[in-house]
Amino acid sequence: MKHLFLLLLLCLAASSVFAQQQGITIAAKAYMLSDFQTGQSLASQNAHERIEPASLTKLMTAYVVFSALKQNRLALNQVAPVSESAWRMIGSRMFIEPNKQVTIDELIRGMIVQSGNDACIALAEAVAGSEISFIDMMNKEAERLGMKNTHFTNSTGLPDPNHYTTAHDLSLLAAAIIRDFPEFYPLYSQKEYTYNNITQPNRNRLLWIDPHVDGMKTGWTKDAGYCLITSAIRDKRRLISVVIGAKSANARSVESQRLLNYGFQSYDTLHLYKKNDSLTTIHLWKGTQNELKAGFDRDVYFTLPKGQSDRLKATMEYKQPLIAPIQLGQEVGTVRFTLDDKIIETYPLVALEKVEMANIFGRAWDSVKLLLN
Repeated sequence: MKHLFLLLLLCLAASSVFAQQQGITIAAKAYMLSDFQTGQSLASQNAHERIEPASLTKLMTAYVVFSALKQNRLALNQVAPVSESAWRMIGSRMFIEPNKQVTIDELIRGMIVQSGNDACIALAEAVAGSEISFIDMMNKEAERLGMKNTHFTNSTGLPDPNHYTTAHDLSLLAAAIIRDFPEFYPLYSQKEYTYNNITQPNRNRLLWIDPHVDGMKTGWTKDAGYCLITSAIRDKRRLISVVIGAKSANARSVESQRLLNYGFQSYDTLHLYKKNDSLTTIHLWKGTQNELKAGFDRDVYFTLPKGQSDRLKATMEYKQPLIAPIQLGQEVGTVRFTLDDKIIETYPLVALEKVEMANIFGRAWDSVKLLLN
């Protein structure tokens, strides 16, 4: 087997490498800052330690509801029944009543903007028939999204020993909402909402302070402390911050702002390759053509500290001889990205075209050349 190596001037940074260079400390029990496009962690502390999610739980409640809407199992203008358990739910509320009509759209806004626990119960019952069945759906989605250290026991975030997650897992969930439900994500920037003649403000103070912030969710319990997941976009670049266990509502806003500013000021995210762009051509044997265009089957983004692109390289290698037939999208090699000679990430190199087998004479001639090669 022969390999061909190509050095490319690419840019890449991985959390395992740049964690050592983290230049900020946040006053919180746990935190994580990540780049939405690459998923890379830019700064973190105790990101994989179990924490009580409080009302940050409502992000998963929303994710399951949004899924039901997208699958047409639920409609925004649908009227939802209000059970006694929803009506009597403790904690933050939007003040729904059994004898007053409420739509799914109103309940979603009551859950997101007003953080209504009563809205969560009503939505869970509308989607799954009961909160217990809904919780099963929440945990299945958490598993599917790769939230390996998360388990839900309710849809509201009320304290329970078996109700837990991590800052890292919450970052995955926040990114999934933005990515999977762009039609619903703008709800997280709504500053206030009125239902039943009661107006309540969104508790995310950064919506008023920073024009770049467009979400996402606050949380608080005695044990969890003050928590805030924030997303902001500047110059088409989005970051997500998760701050857990700050000492006050003001502190969670201040620390989240500091974390976001650090990320925007210290890192760049570059879009270096587009999906299906030709990266190289590979010699092909026994095919109807003797060259094959190859590239990536996805957009390739890289997040890196400002001014450090010259330390990063990539090595491309592929099998030779490469013999037809070749299918579109077939993996024909790999690209290994390195930082200071350490492998950071590996992406598949795929065929960007389909190539059929040559006729019998072409195959025979290439067989002779391969013997002599």
